[in-house]
Amino acid sequence: MTTHRLHTSVCGDDACRALHAATIDVLEKTGVEVRHDRALELLGRAGARIDGTRVRIPARMVDDALAAAPKAITLWPRPAGRAAQDPVPAACQVTLRAGATLYGTGSDCLYLLGPGTRDRRAVRLDDVEEMAALQERLAGIDFVMSMAHPGELDPAIFDAAQFAAMLRGTTKPLLMVPQDADALTIMKEMAAVCGAADSWGVYAMPTPPLIHGFESADRLIRCAELGIPMAYATALLPGATAPASRAAFIVVGNAEILSGLVIAQLAAPGAPYIYGVTQGSMNLRTSHVLYCAPESYAIQQACVDLASFYGLPSFGYGGVSDSPLLDEQWALEAGMTLLANAMSGVTLLHDLGYAGSGTTSSFEAVVLMDEMVRWVKAYLEGITIDTEMLAVDEIDAVGPGGTHLGRKFTRRHYREWLVPDLLSQQSYEGWQAAGGTTLLERVAQRTQELLDGPRPHELAEGQTGELERLVERAGSLRQGA
Repeated sequence: MTTHRLHTSVCGDDACRALHAATIDVLEKTGVEVRHDRALELLGRAGARIDGTRVRIPARMVDDALAAAPKAITLWPRPAGRAAQDPVPAACQVTLRAGATLYGTGSDCLYLLGPGTRDRRAVRLDDVEEMAALQERLAGIDFVMSMAHPGELDPAIFDAAQFAAMLRGTTKPLLMVPQDADALTIMKEMAAVCGAADSWGVYAMPTPPLIHGFESADRLIRCAELGIPMAYATALLPGATAPASRAAFIVVGNAEILSGLVIAQLAAPGAPYIYGVTQGSMNLRTSHVLYCAPESYAIQQACVDLASFYGLPSFGYGGVSDSPLLDEQWALEAGMTLLANAMSGVTLLHDLGYAGSGTTSSFEAVVLMDEMVRWVKAYLEGITIDTEMLAVDEIDAVGPGGTHLGRKFTRRHYREWLVPDLLSQQSYEGWQAAGGTTLLERVAQRTQELLDGPRPHELAEGQTGELERLVERAGSLRQGA
């Protein structure tokens, strides 16, 4: 049996080698800023040239880091009702590797849209839990991020309280953006209380261009030491924090990601590390930072190709829009960017449902993205060619002018064809008889039904109490520091 799946690529091995060689030139000649004493010590001992906080990294150190980094990373969900000491069924694991795409939401939006298309308010902590609980019900969502940055929280407990809300809402693997490294040990303990310590990862970023600030380097080292997967992604702007050419833009981002990889592997060889694609663009007329510039998706494709060249899982975004509303522009951009990045083969495709250039989330948008992910997965499945699927005997049995309706082959295989829940595939008369609703109206109705229905996941009372205790402990540690 041979399955021919759809995918795209912009950089073959020769192009990847050229980008890598230019990156090594930057790391050896220009170097990076590292504002973290322990990281500087690790780099210096390993053979980097240190000049204050400027670090020049030889090719050998990059090669060693790439050889040490795992090519596959396992995340474990937290099955409902499972005690911390119970074994996790192997079938429940989620494996991150180059070329296999998983779909998830994004983090830390300031505003929430809906249920109306123009209603917008500041997010709250209960939105984090409700969003996680909604995603628990959506089969197309493979991993969960917060989608909200609750402004009412005390900064001392912000990330721990956000993490607890997500743990209460879902059993799916989580990706977190902690404000620093202080609460990482406690957060790992929180995940263990809920069923699997290794059920989550961290997303962090360097400071562009070419700076690993204290917080970023600290998270790199602590995640490596704790075995917490790190998705390290850049946020450059062409013509501002990086050159305006696409190739040079990729080189600067690659230098940031590979130097971060070196720090992580020096801290703990074999540390799980996810290559975050180079991202960012802006409208030069308004200076507004964009999510949907077409150039950004060509660059993301090249970065995914580089990650595959290195054998590393990758982290990129799609299913997003620069529109401030859930409108026609949102649907157009969300669909295009989802498909573009899914076809790249990125490992973790995040930010599904974003609006307003990453500032705004929406329950309705996530529900619609779940439907769109199902469409994209069916498309990317491609064509399987074997004796069964070629069906020569079936064609002969029906013959010219015959019908395949009612045939066992049809009953057996038609279930493999996608039947959408929200997209209309009716005649005008059928659509009108069913209520004549718009897509957004159907999405809003379905979203409300999901939010009003019983939750499929509830923590035990003891687990909830232990989470509250650990959140308080995280706050005490920070306030005592």
